[in-house]
Amino acid sequence: MTAPALPEGTILGYPRIGRRRELKRAVESHWAGALSEADLEATAADLRRATRERLVELGLGRTDSSIPESFSYYDQVLDVTATVGALPARFTRLRESDGSVPLSAYFTAARGEGDDAPLEMTKWFDTNYHYLVPEIGPETRFALTSDRFARQVAEARADGFVTRPVVVGPVTFLALAKATDAAPAGFAPTSRLDDLLPVYVELLASLKAAGAEWVQLDEPALVSESVDVDPAALAALAERAYAVLGGAADRPSILVTAGYAQLSPEAWQVLAAAPVEALAIDLGRGALPAAVPGLESKTLVGGVVDGRNIWRGDLEAAWQKLEALKGLGAASVVAGTTTSLQHVPHDVADEPALDERLVSWLAFADQKVGQIAVLARGLAEGRDAIADDLAAATAALEDRRSAPGVRVDAVRARTGALTDADFSRGDYAERAAAQDAALHLPALPTTTIGSFPQTGDIRRARARHAKGELTTAEYDGFLRDEIAAVITLQEDLGLDVLVHGEPERNDMVQYFAENLDGFAVTQNGWVQSYGSRATRPSILWGDVSRPAPITVAWAEYAQSLTAKPVKGMLTGPVTILAWSFVRDDQPLGETANQVALALRDEIGDLEQAGIAIIQVDEPALRELLPLKKADQPAYLDWSVGSFRLATAGAETATQVHTHLCYSEFAVVIDAIAALDADVTSIEAARSRGDVIDDISASGFSHGIGPGVYDIHSPRIPSVEEVTELLERAVKAIPTRQIWVNPDCGLKTRGYAETKASLRNLVAATVAVREEVGAPQG
Repeated sequence: MTAPALPEGTILGYPRIGRRRELKRAVESHWAGALSEADLEATAADLRRATRERLVELGLGRTDSSIPESFSYYDQVLDVTATVGALPARFTRLRESDGSVPLSAYFTAARGEGDDAPLEMTKWFDTNYHYLVPEIGPETRFALTSDRFARQVAEARADGFVTRPVVVGPVTFLALAKATDAAPAGFAPTSRLDDLLPVYVELLASLKAAGAEWVQLDEPALVSESVDVDPAALAALAERAYAVLGGAADRPSILVTAGYAQLSPEAWQVLAAAPVEALAIDLGRGALPAAVPGLESKTLVGGVVDGRNIWRGDLEAAWQKLEALKGLGAASVVAGTTTSLQHVPHDVADEPALDERLVSWLAFADQKVGQIAVLARGLAEGRDAIADDLAAATAALEDRRSAPGVRVDAVRARTGALTDADFSRGDYAERAAAQDAALHLPALPTTTIGSFPQTGDIRRARARHAKGELTTAEYDGFLRDEIAAVITLQEDLGLDVLVHGEPERNDMVQYFAENLDGFAVTQNGWVQSYGSRATRPSILWGDVSRPAPITVAWAEYAQSLTAKPVKGMLTGPVTILAWSFVRDDQPLGETANQVALALRDEIGDLEQAGIAIIQVDEPALRELLPLKKADQPAYLDWSVGSFRLATAGAETATQVHTHLCYSEFAVVIDAIAALDADVTSIEAARSRGDVIDDISASGFSHGIGPGVYDIHSPRIPSVEEVTELLERAVKAIPTRQIWVNPDCGLKTRGYAETKASLRNLVAATVAVREEVGAPQG
């Protein structure tokens, strides 16, 4: 088929939550019953229209398919699940009479309902975005059950835009899926590829009929060595898939993207030979591939503008990569982003409180679109046309290198003096005995992960303090009252190890960023984490140090209110890096050690204040694991090392906890053991305790808390549900090791559901203690 040409520049996706999180507010208002579905749809349509207009204003074309149609109400993988009829059987009752999937069913699959658990959630490759895991079995019946993709294309056409719909490709969709409970042992979702492809063919035809000239099929699984299918097998799946899709008679032109790392050689050869019109490759995290047959008929989109970080970057180097890409002999070369821009905030111009010099080093989504427009102009008119833009970017880089605070001699002297002894804490058995003697905890001790609900009152008080409407003394008094209430609640519920609830923290990373040198924080730099949830990653721009204690006063006050142990709560160095936009001018390990030393000082001060249990959260440990196996040992070395550096100074009797999110325990079991934390809590409830078998098989010998309460859903787990998970745990793991806790912090939940859920958690624990004959404490 003859493809309409792609323009010289495009992006692979754009933030979809709105500059002021308009989509979040509308969706949550709809869930609360305050906004009708029709009004929600209207709000979303307005947001899509504003996005298209903004992208044209920034330099993309209105009718040349350079604008990606990448909107989602919740998650791009769930969008495909709903579109191809793959909702689990437990949600079948929610479909319309014609089999179509309404928006209400879509949201229920994401959030659960009654006894029906939502889809499992896990990390999207090595990012901080979470996707909902499809459940595919031999019984899954694929069919085109939603026309939402086509409706959005038609909506854009009606407004005078020719956009490029973005759909997760069939290979990635199946590679990221899990088998249904009904599937036989050894069943692989990828075995259903031939059954799924006819639905994709039908989807492509519907997109063309709606007015799409191009469609973008995202296949990041083809770069990964972390999914359950090896690269050669993935390449073979891609060969089958794109022979069918490319051979479809009624379709738009196809752009296949493979971001987040370098394509495997097998996948590169397969895609180059496939009957598709364009390929997009990540040249930020991958080297220039070799020339292979088939490229002469294709457009290559060179991912040269980083879609995952906020630095202005080296535009000259980006230009040189595009020039080198021309040497592969493709029909044409297009400037693109490495990934979707959903991983960065909207607009650095929307940050008036940031230092102007720092701003000159940054590029958020809008600035990155501007960079693409510059490079596109260079491809169309020649380098001389953009020489001034390239020089300005180079000058910003040089200014950044020499700015005060980027390098601090005292910080570098301290990291340079580290020895092996600074990373080792001593024998675990000796520590465990000392901690048992000091803490006197019952079998199956109960606790929470750290945060309690961030109520509207807390957010309003924080905002009023920031505006000067509350004095610091008044605000501190408010926070003390909140802490006292949380301590009282936990004692009433019967929890064994308490937390202070973290009312003073707006975010588990930003709170530390605001109190450490070398960081800056944003006002409007929101990035979607999952569903309606967004975070504001801090900007780690310089050498890191701790000018004063951060958490000690709050922990000390909470401990003064109870005879039960209260955990000191810190965010670990890997997570602080993972959930920040980190300087890219030195190895991550060097930066992590700077953060670790600041935390080591904080732990020492907490111990001096009488805190006997200190939790250093590392929910992002698995998240940053490189997609290429060859790169993983070096990552695990510095990431584990930074945690050990932070915690190795703790006293023998101090119990060090850590927490990991969606960490796929089996993948990083050796690293988790190497952390040498006394107790590790890990998310397990949404997967119904699947991780327990991995823990048992690994021989993990330290304390372990597989979560029994999924906090990412408003569901209240019953006593029976929690009991079943605990019984599964005590059958597989020695009771002396097991802790009982929710999957994660309770910040996003309301108090009514929190109280009910924790009450059930404690009741289930009491019942299981009785079953196994363990003392109640």
